[in-house]
Amino acid sequence: MRKLINSAAALLMALVVTACSQQEADSKGVIGISLPSKTEARWVSDGASMVAALKKLGYETDVQYAQYEVPTQLSQIENLLVKGVKGLIIAPIDGTTMADVLNQAKERGIKVISYDRLIRNSKNFDYYVTFDNYKVGQLQGQSIVDALGLAEGKGPFNLEIFAGSTDDNNAHVVYAGSMSVLKPYLDSGKLVVRSGQVSMDKVATLNWDGSLAQARMDNLLSAFYGNAHLDAVLTANDQVAIGVISSLRGVGYGSGQMSMPIVTGQDAEVPSVKAIIRGDQFSTVFKDTRALAESAAQMMDSSLQGRAVNVNDTQSYNNGSMVVPTQLLPPVLVNNKNWKQILVDGTGYYTEDRLR
Repeated sequence: MRKLINSAAALLMALVVTACSQQEADSKGVIGISLPSKTEARWVSDGASMVAALKKLGYETDVQYAQYEVPTQLSQIENLLVKGVKGLIIAPIDGTTMADVLNQAKERGIKVISYDRLIRNSKNFDYYVTFDNYKVGQLQGQSIVDALGLAEGKGPFNLEIFAGSTDDNNAHVVYAGSMSVLKPYLDSGKLVVRSGQVSMDKVATLNWDGSLAQARMDNLLSAFYGNAHLDAVLTANDQVAIGVISSLRGVGYGSGQMSMPIVTGQDAEVPSVKAIIRGDQFSTVFKDTRALAESAAQMMDSSLQGRAVNVNDTQSYNNGSMVVPTQLLPPVLVNNKNWKQILVDGTGYYTEDRLR
């Protein structure tokens, strides 16, 4: 009996070892994924989409969220390097802080893709995948132009500007795209920024933090809009927009005779789509992060397998050390007229019940 038990145990152990060995053999390796935070729904969605896309291609994944703390992100990436990942997909909190960890990755022969946010001042990574963020800004600016009838000569209107975080390269690109559309109307006086705060350093929102945006909007309304109506707010993303809307609601906008200003956004997050449906937010920019995650996964697989990597821009993204080969995906404007067509019927990104 003892011999039978020992034989059975040995057989079970052999089967476990064989199964583990087969699993390792079947896997192409582990891809490390470093994302800024779980506080924004989009990063959680991006992480889940990348895991699914890479799994289909035969990779295991290790996803880390840094909660908008740069030292934490760098430490997490170093740990991923120690674990022996085959590749890294990094959405940097601060794109200028990656030099040391990227040197380590280069020494280990690890492929690195900058995801949605551009890594700056380093040559030690391979590709960049993002949405056309200049176009995002243009769509935001144009939605204000169209809503106010500026192209038809209407105005003047009062405008305030809320950009993204200065440590995120995308924030600068989005801001530039918006201003390319709005500057002619600012120059002509059809748009008036009563606070005088227009430059990026004055209008940035650290970490795209909605609570900071709300506090700043509170201050602007108190200081500059006691007897004046605010007609539009250029807000860089939905987190910022929700903070701005909370401030506006707090002083009576959207009720009685105080119409809600035109408020823009980005990311098509559920609270903002609901705000668009009820009339608090005018627009957002939809970026299908499933497609972005799929592109990142395909680029990583092609790079690791020695195949040609799909890029469609080899000129626009100079990170201070090199022009980065980039894959750009198209953004889409969403407003009260087309949200169902784009987000529900067209892409199945959301169910209608979730947005009502």
